Amino acid sequence: MKAFGLAVMLGVMVTLSPARALEVSGTSGFLGEWEVTATVTETASGRIRDYRGPLVLKHIGLCTQDGPVEKKGEMRLQISASSQLNATLSMPGTECTASGPLSDGYTGTMTCSDKQIIPLRLRVK
Repeated sequence: MKAFGLAVMLGVMVTLSPARALEVSGTSGFLGEWEVTATVTETASGRIRDYRGPLVLKHIGLCTQDGPVEKKGEMRLQISASSQLNATLSMPGTECTASGPLSDGYTGTMTCSDKQIIPLRLRVK
């Protein structure tokens, strides 16, 4: 009976533990003209950890006339035990995906639903 009580207490402690959140920042675009920020929260753990949360892309290039343009959407990340990153950046009207090794960050490209391939740099903390 004591073992059952301990197992129930441990189960309650596990379910009450807060979900892990990551801060994602970086740039995208051929000149790094878009600032990327997101706070993603863990939705599943195991060999592959799933995260999702709000995404903001802010145009920081010199061409902005009426202030920075912002695009809001959602970021979904999967990070495997072997540090493989799969990222999806969803904004109204488009979705972009990127995948590759994650060490201190990700440097590569993302492919968008309009078939554009755009440079992407991300740091995950």
